[in-house]
Amino acid sequence: MSMSHSDCAVERTGFPRPFPDTPSNVLEQFKMAGKTIVVTGAADGIGYAVAEAMAEAGGDVALWYNSNEAAIAKAEDLAKEHRVKAVAYKVDVSDPEAVQATISTVVKDFGKIDVFVVNAGMAISKPLLAQTLPEYKKQLSVNVDGIVYCAKYAGEVFSSQRSGNLIITSSMSAHIVNVPTDQPIYNGTKAFVTHFGKSLAREWRDFARVNIVSPGFFDTKMGASPETVQEAYRMAVLGRQGHTREIKGVYLYLASEASSYMTGSDVLIDGGYVLP
Repeated sequence: MSMSHSDCAVERTGFPRPFPDTPSNVLEQFKMAGKTIVVTGAADGIGYAVAEAMAEAGGDVALWYNSNEAAIAKAEDLAKEHRVKAVAYKVDVSDPEAVQATISTVVKDFGKIDVFVVNAGMAISKPLLAQTLPEYKKQLSVNVDGIVYCAKYAGEVFSSQRSGNLIITSSMSAHIVNVPTDQPIYNGTKAFVTHFGKSLAREWRDFARVNIVSPGFFDTKMGASPETVQEAYRMAVLGRQGHTREIKGVYLYLASEASSYMTGSDVLIDGGYVLP
């Protein structure tokens, strides 16, 4: 829709909004003390790196896991090492009732939720014609439904608090179609959540920020497979996969006051893989 100069000159009531009380010192902006952060898929890989980053910055962390109970000991270790509150919660993000109930429990345990990192995901790397419908539905249940459920019920908390911050883990595969594995369903789910996050940023503009992180290949269980790792090395400008410690700062930036003027953005961190 085009706008004329006179349209642009129409005064909007209630605007401009005030600046947030962001610290002027940049290091202070990154501190998470007094904040409660939920991270799904937090037992290992990128999810645990994110939880670790939040605890290192002084934040209290709720680590969500499904089957890997290593998250329990890891939460205890984070609490002891960084003198924060860290608790592990077993929850299947594809179960809406479990998501809603666990969010309520986290609010009771921590008093609030400041940041919700929707990170849990899965991939079944098969061409569409080789993939079964149950496999297709399983991916959607985690990568799409799980993110919608977490966003819906976390969003209710944010709306009630009149503040909040949602961070969605997508993938570089939402940016390109020539990823070196046959995973059209996975690619499609990540394209969905990227655009879903952008839409939420506008819908929730009165009470919460929403941003997306799109990782490339990282050296985790969901990184490049043995069959594709050489292609990952060839395509990435930096010639390697990423280490999880190299993504911690991105999530901390988005979770912290350092990014207080950022919403609806999709941060690509892929070692230059998708460059033309």
